[in-house]
Amino acid sequence: MIRDDIKASTITAMKAKEKERTATLRQMSAKIKDRDIEERTSGKDIDDDALVTSVLQKMAKQRRESIEMYEKGGRQELADNEKAELAVIEEFLPQMMSEDETKAAIEAIKAETGASSMKDMGQVMGALKAKHGAVLDGKLASGLVKAALS
Repeated sequence: MIRDDIKASTITAMKAKEKERTATLRQMSAKIKDRDIEERTSGKDIDDDALVTSVLQKMAKQRRESIEMYEKGGRQELADNEKAELAVIEEFLPQMMSEDETKAAIEAIKAETGASSMKDMGQVMGALKAKHGAVLDGKLASGLVKAALS
């Protein structure tokens, strides 16, 4: 389980006195615990690895957006810090689908659903997320679906 890998890495980083890595790993654990509490109150049953993956994907997306904003603002030291955190987070994420794999998945779903126009974009994106949610780059997929349905 990913959660156990994060705990083990946290202990290893603490023993190696890697302050930045330890801080990022602890931040990941805290976000996961927050999500656990949310899920407990909602009453839904969700796979543990799916929950952890969704939390980490959200964290990675936030880091990417921060990096972009810091670089536009000329704050390279902050962008570098975010890049270091992103590298730690990505260690625990499953390998994302490549652009070619995403295109192939979109074509398969288009064939299954009979989608042909932009009106069908929501249907195609929903099916993509249902089948490949954990390994799908949503931003890339959205652009490719738009191009395929145009």
